[in-house]
Amino acid sequence: MRELDEAEWRARRAAHEARVAVWVTPAAERARHGEPHPVEDFLFTYYSFRRSALRRWSPGLGVVLRGADRRDLAREFVAVDGGAQLCDPPERVRATAAVIAELLARTAGRPASFACFGLHEWAMVHGQSQEQVRHAAYPLRLGPERTTALVEELPVRCSHYDAFRFFPESARPLNAVQPTRATQADLEQPGCLHATMDLYKWAYKLAPWVPAELVADCFDLARRVRELDMRAAPYDLSRLGYRPVRIETSAGRAEYAAAQRRFAEEAAPLRERLRTAAALVAARAS
Repeated sequence: MRELDEAEWRARRAAHEARVAVWVTPAAERARHGEPHPVEDFLFTYYSFRRSALRRWSPGLGVVLRGADRRDLAREFVAVDGGAQLCDPPERVRATAAVIAELLARTAGRPASFACFGLHEWAMVHGQSQEQVRHAAYPLRLGPERTTALVEELPVRCSHYDAFRFFPESARPLNAVQPTRATQADLEQPGCLHATMDLYKWAYKLAPWVPAELVADCFDLARRVRELDMRAAPYDLSRLGYRPVRIETSAGRAEYAAAQRRFAEEAAPLRERLRTAAALVAARAS
């Protein structure tokens, strides 16, 4: 058990709240005005963690906040002599943490692949008209027919189930593998952009029993990965200021793979931090 004096934990809480406000406040304004953003709002719409939950600070397990009133903290805090600390996680959270720790360990132990070139986003619109695509407000850079043709010309190698499940039926046989939820731990690999974005999901599923700073670090990486994901997508986002990564060319594919490698390198220590935190949550006696 560690202790944080009041000045220290209040400073950490204020720093966390200021950090996430840069992401949360504009998203709340866009939601209020009904102006969705395909890049910046993805982490708030696709994932289930509320903006208010991202704002909430926690030091994680095993920390006593000296001088704290549990009523001013999340409901998972309990009063202790001289302050407050988190209660032990319930069994369902410990079970989830064990699954997450194993998934992250297996992912980290697998060789990274950098040959998908972001074609998952292209496969998602295979055979669809402009009106049918998910982000219909933004034109397909190559048009529907050329987009579909490219998916059929280049090898599709998507190993991530939560990307593959959005493929239309026409695109599924084109993929080198057929991921399922049951095979996720067998296929997840550290070069995958969506596996990196999902570090945020695994982190918030364990909140508040992991430090809020860790959740925010995963969010920060995920939002930058999402930008590359959409810059390499078939949509023309130039009016939003995004320069496309033209994966339809050899130069664009090389650019994508290089960026993918950089993100994989950045994600590796974050994945290990999260794996360690998840293992601690899983092992915590209630």
